[in-house]
Amino acid sequence: MDLSVIIVSYNTSPLTLDCLRSVYESETVYSYEVIVVDNASKDDSVAAIREEFPQVRVIVNKENTGFAKANNQAMEVALGRYVLLLNSDTVVQPDTFQTMIAYMEEYPEVGASGCKVILPDGSLDKACRRGFPTPSASFYYAFGFSKLFPNSPRFNQYHLSYLDPNETYPIDCLIGAFMLVRQETIREVGGLDETFFMYGEDIDWCYRIKEAGWSIHYHPATYIVHYKGASSRRKPVKIIYEFHRAMWVFHRKHYMRKYAWPTNLAVYCGVALKFTLSLLKNKLLPRSTQTPVPAATHSNSNANVEVRR
Repeated sequence: MDLSVIIVSYNTSPLTLDCLRSVYESETVYSYEVIVVDNASKDDSVAAIREEFPQVRVIVNKENTGFAKANNQAMEVALGRYVLLLNSDTVVQPDTFQTMIAYMEEYPEVGASGCKVILPDGSLDKACRRGFPTPSASFYYAFGFSKLFPNSPRFNQYHLSYLDPNETYPIDCLIGAFMLVRQETIREVGGLDETFFMYGEDIDWCYRIKEAGWSIHYHPATYIVHYKGASSRRKPVKIIYEFHRAMWVFHRKHYMRKYAWPTNLAVYCGVALKFTLSLLKNKLLPRSTQTPVPAATHSNSNANVEVRR
């Protein structure tokens, strides 16, 4: 088996079915399997998937275990030489698998890669190629320096807007909505850190992959479409909490020992302030009329990166 495609679902039946249809319309010489982990959906996700795609291996959880743990469940049984984390709210192109696997085959030093990720309006999903969320990168992003100086490498350490999105190059971080990872790399660095429930695990994984000596590449020779949820509706408090808890967890895990206590204090105070402001802002938004989907897709809301990424 060349590729194991892993999709985590939670109350996203229509989106998941569209994603699977695009997967099975792929044109590739490589063999692949599809594993869907359902995090206790209350809609018809499991029944609908099994009816339309009986070839899909469905793992049904009795509770919402979160993005990291659900993906790890699938990776434990995945047979592919490569593993692809794919959001349920994405649509791949017919050439996506062929293009990305062929690239990985050509460059054995690359432990993980990602393609271009496009939003429904045609714009680039900026989270598909990022730098690590160092304190300086987070500061420049949070206080708007990256927007004021979009072509400056110093002020755009996080979203890398000074780089051409149509060129291939090594980066620090991919987006959890599309991460193609070599099985050998996974065996070396392990799976996703289950301390993260639904945010931050992709950056943490990339950090560990690079620490182990592997390269991570952005390769925009193909693309996927990422249908992200609207941010104009009120979010459940748990989602806001997980945004900011992930900021704290990532910094404590990877940066706390590298920086002096004044920097660490500033980061933690920034996280607390951002959490408070996000709660207040969220309270002013209209209530959502849709069922929340906190683990169906790997979110990369900008609210989640202003301090930590």
